[in-house]
Amino acid sequence: MVAGTTSDAGKSVVTTALCRAFARRGLRVAPYKAQNMSNNSMVCRGPDGRMAEIGRAQWVQAVAARATPEPAMNPVLLKPGTDRRSHVVLLGHPAGDVSSADWQEGRRHLAEAAHTAFDDLADRYDVVIAEGAGSPAEINLRAGDYVNMGLARHAGLPVVVVGDIDRGGVFAALYGTVGLLEPADQELVAGFVINKFRGDTGLLKPGLADLERLTGRRVFGTLPWDAGLWLDSEDALDLEGRRSPGTGRRVAVVRLPRISNFTDVDALGLEPGLDVVFASGPRDLADADLVVLPGTRSTLADLAWLRSRGLDLAITDHARRGRPVLGICGGFQMLGRTIADPDGIEARPADTEGLGLLDVRTDFTAEKTLRLPTGTALGAPAHGYEIHHGRVTPEEFLVREGNVFGTMWHGSLEGDAFRAAFLAETLGLEPSGTRFADARERRLDLLADLVEEHLDVDALLTLAREGAPRDLPPLAPRGSA
Repeated sequence: MVAGTTSDAGKSVVTTALCRAFARRGLRVAPYKAQNMSNNSMVCRGPDGRMAEIGRAQWVQAVAARATPEPAMNPVLLKPGTDRRSHVVLLGHPAGDVSSADWQEGRRHLAEAAHTAFDDLADRYDVVIAEGAGSPAEINLRAGDYVNMGLARHAGLPVVVVGDIDRGGVFAALYGTVGLLEPADQELVAGFVINKFRGDTGLLKPGLADLERLTGRRVFGTLPWDAGLWLDSEDALDLEGRRSPGTGRRVAVVRLPRISNFTDVDALGLEPGLDVVFASGPRDLADADLVVLPGTRSTLADLAWLRSRGLDLAITDHARRGRPVLGICGGFQMLGRTIADPDGIEARPADTEGLGLLDVRTDFTAEKTLRLPTGTALGAPAHGYEIHHGRVTPEEFLVREGNVFGTMWHGSLEGDAFRAAFLAETLGLEPSGTRFADARERRLDLLADLVEEHLDVDALLTLAREGAPRDLPPLAPRGSA
């Protein structure tokens, strides 16, 4: 298990890197995350042949492992709708909601399904690399935990804790993570990885030696900071780190409060002629060449947020000045004339006016659409994936009125031919020759190269095969004097 001192400490990066590194050794590797809380998801095919939904990070980790993505790799996906309530996707399919009020009791069946899925993967693969969630030292949640130490105890998994040194306080965070655990959990924590280090590693050595002496656990290595390592993310914590450093045409992506599948714009960030930024206010759109209204977990709530900040007026003004706008999934729905939710699928039953830039209507239905469609648009082949409750009429891949475009297909910009055609049509750009799939493979190989150079991968593989060492000393247990 790859755990972390905090969210965004580097668990996903290290897990992804090890998936590729172990796969290079000829092993059959599966990624796994018992519960992912994210609005970034992907469609894959389940063992019964039905389309299913899993976290985007686990889908990419499966690609890194050269394995076929499947629901067992992320059996529980929680998609936050409000601050206190999340939509549950269980083994790829909708399974109601869970709230903070019934956090422990409402998750018992989820824990059983998650651990069964792990056991299934462990029976079919040589190695399963489980990614934790948040921190294993969230002691207020330990009683109902099935994602971190609850899973480690279930399967006897050795645990490596990743700490982000770029945030500061990494030694306290690593030591404190182990120290806050109960003795039976401490027995499974085998060591540490330092992430995002900048500078001379010689300055770090005294601290690493003290950490090993104080905890009796080894440091498996230190990964350097590398700004080019961003991957398909599971949450919005690193949005600012995803902006393109270019100085070309400016693409402003509206940073919705419940933004989902923002990886849709990753391919634009690879284009040499574009500078991709995330925008939260009207001024941020003023000098944009292209505005992208991305997906959202809650279309109606985020449409209200747009209006409260005056972003609706900024978007319509941008379009009326002849500049292009692209809406994707929930963003597409907002660009239409009407959004109807008579059964309260998202919130209270309501009919709401959209921005009126596209002549489409959205009707929310209880049944969720999961598809991997293909087609053509702007004279180019296209492909993508659909994850939504709202049904848009008319049903076309790409709806266009003048310079305003809308699509329900996530991932369509990852298609090189369609992306080139879209950028030529909207911004007059010549094809750059950028190949998105090749760029992703290069990033995955770069990750594996980095862990091979900076981590003791052989020792980590031995750990995966043999389990945590039996002689790990306890730290002062919680509650002791």
